[in-house]
Amino acid sequence: MRKKRILIIDDDSRNIFALSATLRAKSFDCISCSNAQDALDLLTTDEVVDAILIDMMMPEMDGYEAIPRIKNIEKRARMPIIAVTAQAMVGDREKCLQAGATEYISKPVDVDRLLQLLSQV
Repeated sequence: MRKKRILIIDDDSRNIFALSATLRAKSFDCISCSNAQDALDLLTTDEVVDAILIDMMMPEMDGYEAIPRIKNIEKRARMPIIAVTAQAMVGDREKCLQAGATEYISKPVDVDRLLQLLSQV
């Protein structure tokens, strides 16, 4: 059985490093993009991706704009997308879900919760 492959989209390389290291230690394969446009370009290819972790607050194109665009890529329409954000105010989870995210997790990331979400992929 192959490892689940997770695409991490985040403009902060420290977040990519921390998430990748954590997930690799739990037998996930990780790839990353530092902006949403690069991720959209990658997702239009045949690159294997089982789920996406996307930072909601990025310059140029944020997660709220990127998620619907990802969902509009025919072969990615049912892709599990987990919104990862430092925004943990009342209503932020609902806003992420309305944008098309499958689930929401706030920073700092609760690793057990993240692994629980990814186990459903």
